[in-house]
Amino acid sequence: MASPGGSAFGYARDIAEGFQVVTERSFKGLTRPEMDQLAFEIDRGLRDIRADQVPVDDLPMIKAKNRKIQRLTGALTMMRGYRAKARL
Repeated sequence: MASPGGSAFGYARDIAEGFQVVTERSFKGLTRPEMDQLAFEIDRGLRDIRADQVPVDDLPMIKAKNRKIQRLTGALTMMRGYRAKARL
């Protein structure tokens, strides 16, 4: 099954933006290589978001950046838990 959003990059971007809500069932239809690719893209997305410099006095941008980081980190943690439980 392909990643929702068409590609692992698109799926990771949708997770970061909040368009996709991730649960353990989200990973059920993915194969091992697809999960590996998604994990890679989530890591890449985290690096890109962390690399963006936002002004210190711009609170809404700081909050938005932190929400994206939180969504991607949560998805990655959930995927690792699912893989450990399913032994994938």
